[in-house]
Amino acid sequence: MTMSVRRPGRLPMANHESLDARNLRNGKTALDDANVRLLAALRDDPRASTAELARRIGMSAPAVRERLSRLEESGVIRGYRVDIDPAAIGLPVAAWVRIRPGPGQLPKLAALAEATPQVSECHRISGEDCFLMKVHVATVEALEPLLDRFLIHGQTHSSFVVATPVAPRSPSV
Repeated sequence: MTMSVRRPGRLPMANHESLDARNLRNGKTALDDANVRLLAALRDDPRASTAELARRIGMSAPAVRERLSRLEESGVIRGYRVDIDPAAIGLPVAAWVRIRPGPGQLPKLAALAEATPQVSECHRISGEDCFLMKVHVATVEALEPLLDRFLIHGQTHSSFVVATPVAPRSPSV
């Protein structure tokens, strides 16, 4: 389960629609070697101070602060997160749930997913099913009433997570 948090002294993150056109080249964000090193250092330790990041990548703290600001404003950095172990807070059972909505139910399903705290991820997908959600519950039995909330809007198919050999991570640049 991942929750977004802001780094102290930072402005709210820009969304994808506000990408700065000056940072785009052929539809992709221009990342030089210093930005790639900065993103790698942040991925390794998102709580590192600006001074520590500067030391790790061999730049001055003001230069790193400026680069972080530009990466945030351009939408490359969408936020800073804390990773909470669902099992440690009493939700050891994880499942992926695919949902095929009934006619006219798409917006209702999206709103229900947003309002359901057990849903940690919800993706609009292609194919016969329209949504893919990751949910966390205390027991296998607790999944049934959760699914029942969604069944009134469409058909569900669920798969329990048995193991996670590759932990969730940001893509490498």
